[in-house]
Amino acid sequence: MAQSGTGGAGVDNTFRKKFDREEYLERARKRELKEEEAKSKAKGPPVQRKPLKHRDYEVDLESRLGKTQVVTPIAPLSQQAGYFCSVCECVVKDSANYLDHINGKKHQRALGMSMRVERASLEQVQQRFDNLKKRKEPGTFTEQDLDERVLKQQQEEEEKKRQRRERKKEKKKEKASEEEVEMDPDVAAMMGFGGFGSSKK
Repeated sequence: MAQSGTGGAGVDNTFRKKFDREEYLERARKRELKEEEAKSKAKGPPVQRKPLKHRDYEVDLESRLGKTQVVTPIAPLSQQAGYFCSVCECVVKDSANYLDHINGKKHQRALGMSMRVERASLEQVQQRFDNLKKRKEPGTFTEQDLDERVLKQQQEEEEKKRQRRERKKEKKKEKASEEEVEMDPDVAAMMGFGGFGSSKK
């Protein structure tokens, strides 16, 4: 039998490109250097943010409660439905999400604060305790005061219950008097109601 001319032994594969390990390692190093340079340019110098501090204003959640407002799609953000954050320029639809937003990382960063709290010194803690004691002194409560307040509250609740019972009795009387309809005695006798009513003649 004759062998075909395309045998596997005499194939010339020299046209294939050889894998040069050193060349590809060099390319990888250059690419990593470029990426690091791009990252350092984008980041810039590290930003020093102030530590998180206590809010010095009251959060307004109830000023627009129960009020109606016409909302149009072309209205500015501050006049749309929901709670508007002027720092982040966004609208949040409900109060729970608004509180989450103003206490969140994005909002605090926009204010220039980090999410870390400054450690209090011993003097600051002592001063805080003194301030709380001074605030408490004019209206300090003893156990006797607490017992009196509880007793007073129980008496008020009993009085409210008594008033409710009286109102219910009055309503029942009014209802009963409304149900007693004045009928002509002849019509009542014809309908068979003669024996149920009062015997007025």
